[in-house]
Amino acid sequence: MGIYSTIGKNVEAVNNSLYNGISGIGIDPRRKEYGFRSALTGIIERPNLKGLLSRRERIGIPEQGEYAYVATMEALVNANIDLDFLTKNEVGILYGNDSSTIPVIDAIDIVRAKKDTTLIGSGSIFQSMNSTITMNLSVILKLRGINLTISAACASSSHAIGLAYILVSQGFQDIIICGGGQEINAESMGSFDGLSAFSTREDDPTKASRPFDKDRDGLVPSGGAATVIVESLESALKRSANILGEIRGYGFSSNGNHISVPNVEGPRTSLERALKNASLTPRDIDYINAHATSTTTGDINEGKAILDVFGDCNTPISSTKSMTGHEMWMGGTSEIIYSLLMMKNGFIAPNINFNGADDELARLNIIPETREQNIDTILSNSFGFGGTNSTLIVTRFKK
Repeated sequence: MGIYSTIGKNVEAVNNSLYNGISGIGIDPRRKEYGFRSALTGIIERPNLKGLLSRRERIGIPEQGEYAYVATMEALVNANIDLDFLTKNEVGILYGNDSSTIPVIDAIDIVRAKKDTTLIGSGSIFQSMNSTITMNLSVILKLRGINLTISAACASSSHAIGLAYILVSQGFQDIIICGGGQEINAESMGSFDGLSAFSTREDDPTKASRPFDKDRDGLVPSGGAATVIVESLESALKRSANILGEIRGYGFSSNGNHISVPNVEGPRTSLERALKNASLTPRDIDYINAHATSTTTGDINEGKAILDVFGDCNTPISSTKSMTGHEMWMGGTSEIIYSLLMMKNGFIAPNINFNGADDELARLNIIPETREQNIDTILSNSFGFGGTNSTLIVTRFKK
């Protein structure tokens, strides 16, 4: 695994933030200049890839692609996979991404101002397509396997892992690079802000993201990139790889009604399908990393779905979005990484800023402070606009 996040630029830094409940939320002044209702956002520094990538490679890669490159290189190092291995073996890539805003805006600005499309530049098309991350990384890394972008709103990178699980388990590929990347610029967030979806608690940014808390007032947008290497057991054992966990189940569904308002039935189906696919019961799950973005309807309906499936199991739950904000297309993979780190290091990361749940969710076992606990099986939810739902179950690998 590898990650470039608002709570850390690598796995070690992210683990420290998770354990200590450190928020990555701050203020972006440009959003106020643009007239945004909310200037709250995850804060992240653009990586400097000069010296790491050629000028030609840098021209074609957008903001979220930069994050994805850094996260993927860390994941490959941790997996003991180098460029020589990638050129000699068939390795695929499935990456979640559902927007690439700045290159589109920049290109249109040039055309409007100069009335000359030749001035847009040769890299613009490669930056502006939704498939920008997979097309860039597949060329940079010389990949020859599956090469596909998963575009499914905030469930994108969770579905990427789920589809990799299917392809690997069915023998189509031995190794697939999976993940999600999310741009974090103001330009990509204007329509969300216009929907009044964001928290306006700007007086104390680190307290703004409040999943499941009865006093929440909206989500906080965020971004970065996260990568995991999904590999067949036979391939991993042959390479003596450091196996982080075993994907046991993948569930999915579509709500089939409102384009932006989630329901209970869709998430419940996704949960039930993941458990059935894993041949596990609700009591086998040690920890749930909830999708919970800090919106009223979303949190309540996910909570009701969890209660419908898990009943009185009292399964520990937290939403790491309380620290990171909503990482959108990246979130499905980053939250698997956050959960794997908890499993590896024996703790449950806190749902910070939680002071009490809505009456309907009073039976949920929300963890507001870091808890030392052995975890063998985790479940992670990711839901998105259009009613797309994804649930992943990962267990500790036991030889």
